[in-house]
Amino acid sequence: MADHRLPNFLLSVRLKYVKLGYHYLISNAMYLLLLPFLAALSAHLSTFQFQDFLHLWNILNFNLLSVALCSSLLVFLTTLYVMTRPRKVYLLNFSCYKPDPARTCERGTFLHRSELTGSFTEENLGFQKKILERSGLGEKTYLPEAVMRVPPNPCMAEARKEAEAVMFGAIDELLEKTGVKAKDIGILVVNCSLFNPTPSLSAMIVNHYKLRGNILSYNLGGMGCSAGLISIDLAKQLLQVHPNSYALVVSMENITLNWYFGNDRSMLVSNCLFRMGGAAILLSNRPSDRRRSKYQLIHTVRTHKGSDDKCYNCVFQQEDDTGRVGVRLSKDLMAVAGEALKTNITTLGPLVLPMSEQLLFFATLVAKKIFKIKKIKPYIPDFKLAFEHFCIHAGGRAVLDELEKNLDLSEWHMEPSRMTLNRFGNTSSSSLWYELAYSEAKGRIRKGDRTWQIAFGSGFKCNSAVWRALRTVDPAKEKNPWMDEIHEFPVEVPRVAPIHKP
Repeated sequence: MADHRLPNFLLSVRLKYVKLGYHYLISNAMYLLLLPFLAALSAHLSTFQFQDFLHLWNILNFNLLSVALCSSLLVFLTTLYVMTRPRKVYLLNFSCYKPDPARTCERGTFLHRSELTGSFTEENLGFQKKILERSGLGEKTYLPEAVMRVPPNPCMAEARKEAEAVMFGAIDELLEKTGVKAKDIGILVVNCSLFNPTPSLSAMIVNHYKLRGNILSYNLGGMGCSAGLISIDLAKQLLQVHPNSYALVVSMENITLNWYFGNDRSMLVSNCLFRMGGAAILLSNRPSDRRRSKYQLIHTVRTHKGSDDKCYNCVFQQEDDTGRVGVRLSKDLMAVAGEALKTNITTLGPLVLPMSEQLLFFATLVAKKIFKIKKIKPYIPDFKLAFEHFCIHAGGRAVLDELEKNLDLSEWHMEPSRMTLNRFGNTSSSSLWYELAYSEAKGRIRKGDRTWQIAFGSGFKCNSAVWRALRTVDPAKEKNPWMDEIHEFPVEVPRVAPIHKP
């Protein structure tokens, strides 16, 4: 029988991933070493009096060669620093799409419409009911019109209609929030895993907003629920080489053409979990934008397990025995997710954990791996010392339960993820932004707070992003999908929530 729990990925780590994390850390060693030197120099100069500076000037006047060499060295080092330092990436603001109330789909309505299609056997209708009752989804999630219609109407026109509603709805609100003109956007990255029309989704945005002709546009497809952070990382890399630029990132999934009408249970789970939603994020590398930005991007760490066949095949789009297309979820999914999470977290640790945690973690790891001391218990780092907020992809209740246990997180830390799953369902790559919006609506974000976004998806991939708040977010001034109802949350989510037919 398959084990549907995540392995305790913090109890077993590979030294090469710890080494990779320290490699990222050491790659910035020049800046780390330069800071103490500058601090010491400044402290020394602060003790100088006017006579000391005058004496130094007289010495230099009699040695023009030394002055020339020192000046040249100073100019060279300054130029080297300016040219090689990474550009800071700021998040001006973001927006999450909230569908029209007419798109609301209660769980009982979902089962009733599934029954009316005539596509599912009684046994599989019961299976979907069982999944929904244990999923953590509430009664206010959203599905597109084409899926809820009787009979359903999954076609290209309806899929485009859904994509336009989600993308344009999120972008319109984002541009209104930031005051940035569409013509000023120089980079566009769109990710949608299962809907990739021609022209592309990025082209649809360029056409709708009449973006400039030299825009750098990218359309990422087939990259699963972790693609949102891949898009953030791609935008970050582009912002390193294109100064004074805005980057627009749009993360979404399309339900209309990807609803499964067959009876393969491994493909039916997606119907029960995935819901309509999307997010738009505006990034900038302009120094002048720092004062009005919400967050600064500190780290991105990407992990790809696609070289392993089991990992590659665990989330797979294919036809079932009757020729109906769906996304098959393997029984190995939880184990694969655990391995990917372990690798990602082990790489991220040296970048974010306090030195005390790193020393304890590294010492026990070396004792076990190098000196083969079996009696030493592995040290589990406390990531709560590195982050104030956690945005964990709301893929399903089981994964959230296991991550809460493995990372020793509290109900407070897990609340944004659980409430997002309950209110909006699994919106794929955009779920992380609904979670961050929840934290903002609750008034949790304070200046200097660090937020860890972590997502995983097909491939198999696990990706992380670390943000630092540049200012305290006042919920009274925010406009996000939670604001009208945030007073109703958190809600109690029972382990089994019975469904009553409408």
